[in-house]
Amino acid sequence: MTHPAHFLVPPSRSDPLNPQLEERRLEERRTTDLKPRGRRRPSVDAVTLAPTPVSLAPLASAVNGPPAASGLVVSAAEGFKGLTALFAGSSPATWVFTGDSITQGAMYTEGWRSFPEHFAERVRWELRRLHDVVINTGVVGETSAGLLANLEARVLRFRPEAVLVLIGMNDAVGGPAGRASFRENLYEIVRQIRQARGIPVLQTPNTVYPPYTCLLRDLPAYVEIIREVAQESQSPLIDHWRHWEQAKPEADQLLGWLQDQSIHPNVYGHREMARLIFRTLGIFDRASLTCRLDAT
Repeated sequence: MTHPAHFLVPPSRSDPLNPQLEERRLEERRTTDLKPRGRRRPSVDAVTLAPTPVSLAPLASAVNGPPAASGLVVSAAEGFKGLTALFAGSSPATWVFTGDSITQGAMYTEGWRSFPEHFAERVRWELRRLHDVVINTGVVGETSAGLLANLEARVLRFRPEAVLVLIGMNDAVGGPAGRASFRENLYEIVRQIRQARGIPVLQTPNTVYPPYTCLLRDLPAYVEIIREVAQESQSPLIDHWRHWEQAKPEADQLLGWLQDQSIHPNVYGHREMARLIFRTLGIFDRASLTCRLDAT
């Protein structure tokens, strides 16, 4: 397996307790944009790693719908506003990413970062929210029923301020017969997160490569259920499916973002998913190294 290159820093130059030294060391490599082997590395402009002003205005208009009948968050706009407050506030926040193998990011990233890891880099380092905690509890093969049954262990025990849920790829194997239970499970997951004083953020999965996904013919219907639950429960939505459809409309184009020529995003797919999360949550910045990583 090919692994990313690592910078080797002599002990005398690496001191995590000395912010000035650490800043200087990172400044020396600020223009280096690591790429997986086998891909041509495009040139990039010099970037300064010092904190830059970031617009934290949430894209609340992305989700519309009737007011929620109950719940601690009464509108998607309020959910986005709560997320913006977390980024702008001084109190440490706990962010939990949960779902299936796409969230877990194991194996298919081939040692490179998954989208939750990119989020951690963006928030904890580039936005200097050093006391925030980013937790990934994705589990390969997980379904909405499994997530709901283990929600205490996977999410609630951490008492998170925000929970980003990406589930449904494995549920879709159940076809039309599984749609109703998937909807019910998703509603209950949202309800329990809110009851625990967290902000639920729903995500649609990425699109898949049709020739090798015959068991997922019903996946578009499950994606629509995620959108409907987000709208009806007034939860913030990050629509990866729609973005991938627009960015890679032809099936063969998807192969550049899929590691297994099937469903799992590769290093580039995870970068693109992270980029959409940044844009949707209002923390995208073109001057950021994380936001500018190659995803072509």
